[in-house]
Amino acid sequence: MNTPFSTPPGGPLASAAPSLKTEIPRRVVDIPNSPPKRVAPTGVEGNSAAAATEMRKLIVGRDISLSGEIAACDVLVVEGTVEAKLRDGHVVEIADTGLFKGSVEIDEADIGGRFEGDITVRNTLKVRSTGRINGNIRYGTLEVENGGQLSGTIQVLGGAPVATPAAAEQAAAPVPLADTTADATAESAVG
Repeated sequence: MNTPFSTPPGGPLASAAPSLKTEIPRRVVDIPNSPPKRVAPTGVEGNSAAAATEMRKLIVGRDISLSGEIAACDVLVVEGTVEAKLRDGHVVEIADTGLFKGSVEIDEADIGGRFEGDITVRNTLKVRSTGRINGNIRYGTLEVENGGQLSGTIQVLGGAPVATPAAAEQAAAPVPLADTTADATAESAVG
């Protein structure tokens, strides 16, 4: 007997149950010394072409410290503190709050925080207005925003160090006290 208040056998959602998807997305953990497994957004395992072109990205968040060696990381984003050697990477981004101590050989770098150590950037090194680099700096192309600072050995890849004898003589010349700040900014922008 069906009344307006009765429910079909099996409960009120029994007729809708076949259309509901109750699967929980799976998380796949890579096992050392085994080929990596990729899980597509549909939850299906496989090594599809889309999964193979996926960027390997590591984000070190604020108030997090990491030390060691980082290998095979396409994009490293540093918001906390990293003391490491980075190899086989493509891009490193150091946020305003980030600090990287160590050595990096990379394709592109965007420095908004602090970097201390050896950095080699095959393509473009961008130093933001809040960026500070101290150490051995080698680059293909350099972009420095007003306020960005570079100190240490600075060299263009495939070329001689940036400082020329004429620039060194000019830097050694006495500078009036009122012009000291302007010269320091110009000096950091040259490097």
